[in-house]
Amino acid sequence: MSIRIMMVDDHPVVRAGLRALLEADEGIEVVAEASSGDEAMRSLNLLAQTPESVPDLVLMDLNLGDGIGGIETTRQLRARYPAVQVLAVTTFDAEADIVGALEAGATGYVLKDSPTEALIAAVGEAAAGRSILSPEVQQRLVARMTNPATALSPRETEILEALATGATNREVAKALFISESTVKTHLVHLYDKLGVDSRTSALRVARERRLIR
Repeated sequence: MSIRIMMVDDHPVVRAGLRALLEADEGIEVVAEASSGDEAMRSLNLLAQTPESVPDLVLMDLNLGDGIGGIETTRQLRARYPAVQVLAVTTFDAEADIVGALEAGATGYVLKDSPTEALIAAVGEAAAGRSILSPEVQQRLVARMTNPATALSPRETEILEALATGATNREVAKALFISESTVKTHLVHLYDKLGVDSRTSALRVARERRLIR
């Protein structure tokens, strides 16, 4: 039986190229495409009306432009359709993206520039419910595990990402529904983990370590 695939990516050219690559393999059938998280959920709801049409695996980009992102789409999809696996296929290897996608329920995480053979193999593994990670992603997770004292918490990552937009402490606090003093406390911990003493240095080091985009 063929592996039924849905592709979720906001770039038509990328979807066309990926579709051609996948359908060159006789064991893969692309049953649907979506350009956004909302469209993906609508398509799945329609496909679910005919159980044999439901995809085995969704290839999920993380940066989907407007609307809900790939990580939140993955979370909603896995909650509603637990039998459908998700493989994150993206250009981003930031730690926050990797951890976020896996915590949301993605079975695997591979980069778009992976060799064709590696991508096809990843599709097979993920469709079977087996975890699969690109070598670069594995290295990043191993580094996180071997240096837990310097690993950022989800909240610290959120604060860093907010600071990267140029937001002030007060604006960060308002956006995250926490107090300004809590933001300052997190910053103290962030600076210590990153070995810096300013937000500019923190953002530079975080980007160098690919903790944020």
